[in-house]
Amino acid sequence: MIVLVAVLGAIIGSFLNVVIYRLPRKQSLITPRSRCPHCGTPIAAWDNVPVLSYLLLRGRCRTCRGPISWRYPIVELGAAALLITIWLTSRTALDFLAGGLFALLMLAIFFIDLEHQIVPNALSYPGVILGLLLAIPQERFVDALFAAAGAGAFFLLIAIISGGGMGGGDIKLAAMMGAFLGWPRIAVGLLFAFTLGAAVGLLLIATGRRTRKDPIPFGPALAAGGIIALLWGRAIVAWYLGL
Repeated sequence: MIVLVAVLGAIIGSFLNVVIYRLPRKQSLITPRSRCPHCGTPIAAWDNVPVLSYLLLRGRCRTCRGPISWRYPIVELGAAALLITIWLTSRTALDFLAGGLFALLMLAIFFIDLEHQIVPNALSYPGVILGLLLAIPQERFVDALFAAAGAGAFFLLIAIISGGGMGGGDIKLAAMMGAFLGWPRIAVGLLFAFTLGAAVGLLLIATGRRTRKDPIPFGPALAAGGIIALLWGRAIVAWYLGL
């Protein structure tokens, strides 16, 4: 089963690469077939095998030898690793389904916001709805609803106080995290998100890659915090309460 879950994750990761590339550019996710961004040549099926094709082609297009982004195998491997971890830590099939959907959404949002500094509504709105719907059979709908509303309201308050320092995409992403994670894991996710975001921001400023006036996307930090909370949130809360 672990091998099957890994293969499934890599295949889904391959589709996530399509989402990451096309969704911010407002292109169809279905047509046309995947093609080289440099020469436009359609990619053959045998050159589109997750991870393996990238390695065999040495990260270059077979036709024009243009470079293929490192993001493709990273996303495929990341999706496989996440699904394996969630499979091993899930108590029920429903836990695996909810956790897997959340982690894969976070993975796509991480790379989209990293490159384009946007969190697409096409991912965040369905994410909130899916999180709340999946909470019903898990018997935690009220918890999910309050966590989603609370996280969204908290980020909205930050956006108002900061005069736009927090984007609308981050508000909706926080609400989606609340819907999937519930309380108290949403608190763990936000804590790690703010810590990671501050650390990366300070590092970029210290190395001269950004100034204090340059916008720094917060979505990747939120996505990372959400995945940490999903996988280890309960253990972190138990450790903290044990102190």
